[in-house]
Amino acid sequence: MKSLQKEGDAILHLALPKGRMQEGVNKLLSDAGIHLRSSSRGYRPSVSLEGVEAKILKPQNIVEMLHYGSRDIGFAGADWVRELDLNLVELIDTELDPVRVVAAAPYSILTNGELPNRPLVVASEYERLTRAWIGERGMNATFVRSYGATEVFPPEDADCIVDNTATGATLHANDLGIVDELMRSSTRLYAHPKALDVPEKREIIDKIVLLVRSVLEARHRVMLEVNVTPDILDQVIAVLPCMREPTVAQLHGNAGYAIKAAVPKNDLTRLIPEIKARGGTDVIVTDLAQIVP
Repeated sequence: MKSLQKEGDAILHLALPKGRMQEGVNKLLSDAGIHLRSSSRGYRPSVSLEGVEAKILKPQNIVEMLHYGSRDIGFAGADWVRELDLNLVELIDTELDPVRVVAAAPYSILTNGELPNRPLVVASEYERLTRAWIGERGMNATFVRSYGATEVFPPEDADCIVDNTATGATLHANDLGIVDELMRSSTRLYAHPKALDVPEKREIIDKIVLLVRSVLEARHRVMLEVNVTPDILDQVIAVLPCMREPTVAQLHGNAGYAIKAAVPKNDLTRLIPEIKARGGTDVIVTDLAQIVP
């Protein structure tokens, strides 16, 4: 299909996902200071950034509209970008809505977790991914297209399915065991390649990317503050995995120093005991809203 990109159009056309992705994306944008306001036209919220027009679409449609160029940037799942095999530019992996695209089959037909060596019927919404997987494994299999609720196909209507799963709970509830993983997916921000070539649009895109990245970075870190005496200053600084260098300020009356550093949240269980063991006191941990390196 011919690209729908319009020459001379300086408005940035943003696609927002409908459904399970919507809440996480809206919260991410709000935390980044990009506010959406519902309008009388429910699928076209207003955006606080000047020069941006938004529209709410189903994730699969977002991928297609980005490809055709009627949308400049949009949030969509990496699984559907791979499935539709489209040439889009990935700007950010938000890490929201993480899922695995897996092959699963009834436990009753598996031997040591493997599919039987016989002709099989495989059902999925992901036709391209599934056919490629069948070919890579050299399987004797027939593909059947599903339109949602793929997990109910086995055992009567399919021997195996390819579907996405966050926890595997739905598969297990339907007596299905995972036999292979095709890919991992999450909600990501994509762009139509030509949108990046328009200076006015590129400026807004870069601004959105900067703001969103600042929130994502802050979600992985906390501000850790600790007081130390002069004799242990270097020992405590040595264990801090800060972004560049920690901030060090002298305490009143030359009693010691206050150290501040943005550290990974996942390191706290190791850091706090180690800081205390080295003599640090008055440890404070604070959540961060945004970090711009």
